[in-house]
Amino acid sequence: MISWDDLKGRPLQQKISMLYQHGTFVMSIRYYRYKINLYLLGSTYVEVFVNHKYSSIDKISPLDDRHSRMKFYSDQIKLPMW
Repeated sequence: MISWDDLKGRPLQQKISMLYQHGTFVMSIRYYRYKINLYLLGSTYVEVFVNHKYSSIDKISPLDDRHSRMKFYSDQIKLPMW
């Protein structure tokens, strides 16, 4: 099984490919200029920041459960308590 540790040091394009192959899409939210897609990769939730203006993926990172975006996720789904 692929984990975040397998992805974190790789270039963005490889992260995208591996996440789409091995991750499970959970949901998406709108956050400022981004559509953020939430994936489950192994036991780690991963956010994919899609910039609509440029039709590009700007960043892929593990979910920060202390960030204010958690409210947007928790309004729609039940995430595990860390």
